[in-house]
Amino acid sequence: MRIAAIVSVAVAAAALAWAADVQRVERGMLVTENVPETPPALKDTLLQYQNVRGASFADWTPDGKSILIATRFADTAQLHRVDMPLGLRRQLTFFPEPVGSGTYRPDNGPRTILYGKDRGGDENFQLYLMDEREGASTMFTDGKSRNAAGTFSDDGSLIAWSSVAKDSQKYKILVANGRAPKEPRVVLDEEGAWFPRGFSPDNTKLLVGKSVSVNESYLYLIDLKTGTRTQVNPSPKQISYGNVEFAADGQSLYVVSDEDSEFSRLVRVNLKDNSKTALSGGIDWDVDGFDITLDRKTIAYVTNEAGVSRVYMIDAASGAKLPAPELPTAVFSGAGFSPDGTKLALSLTNAQTSGDVWVWDLKARKLTRWTESEVGGIDPSTFVQPTLVSWPTFDQAGGKPRTITGFQYLPPGPGPHPVLITIHGGPEAQSQPGFSSNTQMLVKKLGMAVILPNVRGSTGYGKTFVNLDNGRLREDSVKDIGALLDWIATQPSLDKKRVVVSGGSYGGYMSYAVMTTYNDRLAAGISVVGISNFVTFLNNTSGYRKDLRRVEYGDERDPEMAKFLQTISPLTNAGKITKPMFIVQGLNDPRVPYTEAEQMLKAIRANGQEVWFMMAKDEGHGFAKKSNQNAQQEATVLFLQKVIGK
Repeated sequence: MRIAAIVSVAVAAAALAWAADVQRVERGMLVTENVPETPPALKDTLLQYQNVRGASFADWTPDGKSILIATRFADTAQLHRVDMPLGLRRQLTFFPEPVGSGTYRPDNGPRTILYGKDRGGDENFQLYLMDEREGASTMFTDGKSRNAAGTFSDDGSLIAWSSVAKDSQKYKILVANGRAPKEPRVVLDEEGAWFPRGFSPDNTKLLVGKSVSVNESYLYLIDLKTGTRTQVNPSPKQISYGNVEFAADGQSLYVVSDEDSEFSRLVRVNLKDNSKTALSGGIDWDVDGFDITLDRKTIAYVTNEAGVSRVYMIDAASGAKLPAPELPTAVFSGAGFSPDGTKLALSLTNAQTSGDVWVWDLKARKLTRWTESEVGGIDPSTFVQPTLVSWPTFDQAGGKPRTITGFQYLPPGPGPHPVLITIHGGPEAQSQPGFSSNTQMLVKKLGMAVILPNVRGSTGYGKTFVNLDNGRLREDSVKDIGALLDWIATQPSLDKKRVVVSGGSYGGYMSYAVMTTYNDRLAAGISVVGISNFVTFLNNTSGYRKDLRRVEYGDERDPEMAKFLQTISPLTNAGKITKPMFIVQGLNDPRVPYTEAEQMLKAIRANGQEVWFMMAKDEGHGFAKKSNQNAQQEATVLFLQKVIGK
């Protein structure tokens, strides 16, 4: 059924509310302004889409017979164990906060799972060890700092993790007994975003990484006996490293690196002389990641080819290609070999698969589906497949107009259809053709075309492209959306008069910026946890994030850069917005503080313009709890229904 009849009464009520003084309403954990009540009939219509679930691979059990997955049956994602293909999803964690990943301690003792959990979306993660048989968990971190990257040694006897205080830029890396990590010792304590990357096979060294930006990172080896730190592959060149693993003898590393390449490649680095051997040469796309068998003999790596994932398998020593699974067009979010190296688990999602785990048997060369997640009773074959679209933008590359690409989900029928432009966050990220129940709902129930653009600054298109929006080039990415609006105007199936822009995090900033720049060409905007002022954002974001973000956006401590950032900030230009806005925020957001939303709300309203507002007191950087996600979706449908006139 269409939603138009359902929402008409609610839209009329919203118009009346707007005419009067807007009141702030609190219901449970939700704080709203100008958001009408959701009609019961609309709630019923959305139920199917709100009850779509997916599953993602987390780990194999130590005996290799079962897999650990994350999926949701109640309000949040939790860890479950699956013992056979399409078997029972046995829930292991039961928390009000999400637990989205975990790993087994790799030994033959009692099954123990390492996982992390925050509170209310504050991302102040604490690490826990859970006895799988008893279901009891023990927190082994300090309860105050932000802890991440928990890593076991191959035999499970050691564990390492990073720790940083919320308002500090100084990271620690700690190492402890993997079976009883009660008395950790600090092996590194200094400024920078430092994380453990893995123990050497003999447990004498710890590989650590320092991240400066998406384009710059460093690797070091710490001798766990002497504390000596040695840089891997020292170079004057700026290099970005992805995931990394030791070779069997500990004398070389397998690592994803963009050294001397436009794209990230899989290479082997000899630790004695830093010589390199390319293992994924000839592929002009990024290697997103890889896994290696415990015996270090076989590697599976995943490439990102125009947003679509592809799996390759090679012999680790020679680099020779091995048989790989033939998979449908999809996006892979995780992969892992079984302990004996005979099976490879893959998390797979596409437009018609909400997210499931498949297993490739290397000997039988057989692919088996292990989970089949429910999609609210909807026939998956009815979900709309996206098409890759492109349009010329304002500048040139190689003497030709630069092309920007994106994925378009188009309703049936000739149109012209209203359009929702959804811009990804990051900005060092990429929109890929994975599954979104919300996108499918908008296409089917509202008849909207949905376009997911990958503007300059997106990953997946080479390191030159990802740098095209840095610092003073920030507004060039906004111009890419202006070029998209030009392209929309030429498409008979799209209605250029009913275009809404939306986005989350950096995409939320983009939504604001597009609204201030192209207000007369848009019907409305939606900003979720978006930056409204770069200077206040950089001043107020958590301390451990400041330097990472300054590399991308510019250093607000420089008076000239601060002036530039103020000039281009949406808050400075809020007076240009004369179309409705919907602002969504989590109160506990450590990345984009809630004050970014509050100040933009105040500025737009001071100009006498219409703005809807929703904030969850138990969420952070986006809504993770199903009840809050449902409320956001319902309000978004009401907002879109009003602004596109359905």
